[in-house]
Amino acid sequence: MFDDDLHTMKLSEDGSFTAYSKEYDEHYHSTKDGALHESLVKHVIPASSLIQKDAITILDICYGLGFNTLATILYYRENFPDTIVHIYSPELDASLVKSLTNFSYPKEFESLHHIIKTLSSEGVYEDNKLYIELYLGDAREYVKSFENRFDIVYQDAFSPSVNPILWTKEYFQDIQKSMKKEGVLTTYSIAFKIRLALYENGFYLYTNAPENSRVSTIASLQPLELDTKVDMEHKISCNPDLKSLRDADV
Repeated sequence: MFDDDLHTMKLSEDGSFTAYSKEYDEHYHSTKDGALHESLVKHVIPASSLIQKDAITILDICYGLGFNTLATILYYRENFPDTIVHIYSPELDASLVKSLTNFSYPKEFESLHHIIKTLSSEGVYEDNKLYIELYLGDAREYVKSFENRFDIVYQDAFSPSVNPILWTKEYFQDIQKSMKKEGVLTTYSIAFKIRLALYENGFYLYTNAPENSRVSTIASLQPLELDTKVDMEHKISCNPDLKSLRDADV
């Protein structure tokens, strides 16, 4: 069984399982949106629709149960089979990664079982179209080792209320430096203080409103041809006393 002292497996509404973290008192995915559905519509599909290249480099913050990484592999194999995909993903909980061979993944991931097993035991997987590297440690330090590297960032850490260090203005400054100028970032958060932290680091912000899911955020370092741009100047003028998260405050 996957359940242990720190995690409990939970069924989400799309029929896929997620997990509840007793340490952070949060689920890894929205049980309402569904684990697999959330990964696809909040991260993989919007990002891949905006960035289409022969080779894609992705930063997946944080690996967790692996849904974003695994959904990416599956989606690119089905829709962009010739694209070379590199994924880098930090994860603080090494014991979680090692336990994932016992997790009840959705049937869509059956063809990826060998990848799950290899990542859980070795932390690296590679074939002719795919490279995945897991970093077991501090995501803040890991991100600082990259510059102008990532086409796509999945910002999917536990929420700012329980894991604020991965949502501050200074953190997003390091994320911005790690990204290519045409890169995009996706996140489930629509909180003003998080959007403000991104905006203060030069990101343009857009609302992502997929069907059968709550709205989320797309951020980019260059303007996008989307009609859902967030008017941050107006929001700032309406909320002059609200500030972004800062390292000094967490």
